Amino acid sequence: MERLRAAGVRFGPALGLYGGVKLVGLLVFLRLLAYSGTYRTNTPRYGGGAKPWDVLGSWDGWWYQDVAAHGYHPALTPMAPLGPFTMEQNSVAFFPMYPGAMRLVSEVTGLGLYGAGMLVSVVSSFVAAAGIFALTELVTRSRRAGVLAAGLWAVFPASSVQWSVYSESIFTALAVWACWAAVRRRWYLAGGLTLLTGLTRPSAATLIAGLVVAGLVGLYRVRPGSGFRGFAGPLFAIVTAPLGLVGYLTWLGLELHDFHGYFTLQQRGWAHSMDGGQNAFKSIQGLLLGRYDYLFPYPTEDLVGLAVLMGLPILVLLLLRLRPPVVLAVYTVGTIVLIIVSQQMFGTINRFVMPLFPLAIPLALALKRLSRAQALTLLLILGALSGWYGGYAIFNLGVP
Repeated sequence: MERLRAAGVRFGPALGLYGGVKLVGLLVFLRLLAYSGTYRTNTPRYGGGAKPWDVLGSWDGWWYQDVAAHGYHPALTPMAPLGPFTMEQNSVAFFPMYPGAMRLVSEVTGLGLYGAGMLVSVVSSFVAAAGIFALTELVTRSRRAGVLAAGLWAVFPASSVQWSVYSESIFTALAVWACWAAVRRRWYLAGGLTLLTGLTRPSAATLIAGLVVAGLVGLYRVRPGSGFRGFAGPLFAIVTAPLGLVGYLTWLGLELHDFHGYFTLQQRGWAHSMDGGQNAFKSIQGLLLGRYDYLFPYPTEDLVGLAVLMGLPILVLLLLRLRPPVVLAVYTVGTIVLIIVSQQMFGTINRFVMPLFPLAIPLALALKRLSRAQALTLLLILGALSGWYGGYAIFNLGVP
C-alpha cells in the first residue's frame, strides 16, 4: 500500500494533467463527429458506424480487430482501387503485439475486441505518459518539466489515436520505458522492452538502433576488472533488442516464401515504400505551389503535416543542445529520417511523429517558464485543437 501511495504522489500530477487534456480533446473530437454526422456515411471499416465513437475502431482499428479475431492469413487480397492504385492488402502489415494484447484482454475481461482494444490503448497511454514524465525528469532533473512533457504528449497533432484502436499508445509505452531503462543502465529491462516494440510496429527499427548504440557505448565504458558481469548487461540488450522485429519479419518471409514479403505487402497493399524522400519533396512542392498532383493529396491535413515537418529540425536542434542520452538522439533522428524517406500519404506524418516523445523535452523546458495557470490554459487550448484535428481528419483521410 505504501508503494502504491508513493507511486500516486510521484506520477499523479503528470497523469492527471495528461488525462485532463486528453479528455478535452476527446470531447471535442466526438462533438465534431456528432455535429457533422459524417460517421454515418461510412462503413464500420472505413471511418464510420452507428455512433460517433465507433470511428475509434475503424480504419487501422478494423484490421487489428480482424487479427485479434482470426489471426493472420499471409496472402494479398484484392481491394477496391484507391486513386491510381490497384490495392492488394493483408493483415500481416499489422504487427502482433497489439492485437495479441487485445485478444488476451478480451478473453480475461469478457469485453468485445473493440472494448478490449480501447482498454489496452487507454491504459497504455497512461503508462506512456508516466514514462514520458519519468524520462523527462531524469534527463532535465526537473519534476515540473516532466509533468509538462506528459501534458504535451496529449496535444500532439494526431493525439486522437492515443485513445483509439491503434497501436501508437502501446508502442510509445514500451519505447519510452525502454529508453528510461537504457538511460538508467537497466540493460535487461531495456532489451526486453525493445524486443516487444519490434513486435508492435516496424518503426521499432530506430529504437533498436538507438539501444544497440547505447549498448556499445555501455561496453566501452565498462570498468577494467569488472569481469563478464560488467559486459553481460549491454551485450544482452544488443543481442535481444532486434529479436522481435527480426523474428516477425522472418516468420512472414517463411510464410510467403519471400524474405522481402513484408516490403512487397507494404508497396502493393498500402503504397508504402522507401523512395529516398521523393514523395515528401513532391508533396511539399505541390503544397507550396498550390498544385495537388502528388500521392493522395488532402490539403488541410497535408498543411498541418508540412507545419509539423518544418518544426521538426528546430525541435531536434533544441533537443540535441541538451546533450540527451545517445539512445534518445539516435531514436529521434532515425525516426524522422525514416518518415521523410518513406513514400506514404503526406498527411500521415502527423501520426507517425506520435511516438517521438523526446521532442516533448525541449518543449516542456520552454513551457516551464510560464506560470502554472498559463501553462494549463495553453495545454487545454491545444488539447481542444488536437481533438478538432482528429475529428476532421478521421473522416477525410482515415488517419487521425
